[in-house]
Amino acid sequence: MSYNTKNYTEQGGEKTVIGGTLEIKEGAVVTGLPVLDNQAASTAATVEDLVTDFNALLTKLKAAGLMISD
Repeated sequence: MSYNTKNYTEQGGEKTVIGGTLEIKEGAVVTGLPVLDNQAASTAATVEDLVTDFNALLTKLKAAGLMISD
């Protein structure tokens, strides 16, 4: 009888594969993720101002590597 696991660390420890569900419990800490600059809450009074605020958020997501750049 054989068993194939969905979650494993490759030999040498350089890569861990999660093929199942990764559950992060309350109180756990995840390190090494990018941190974005704060995006202030929008106070836009016009659609044009809202577009400006939204584009600023997109720029920050792209700069942090969380979204592919244009």
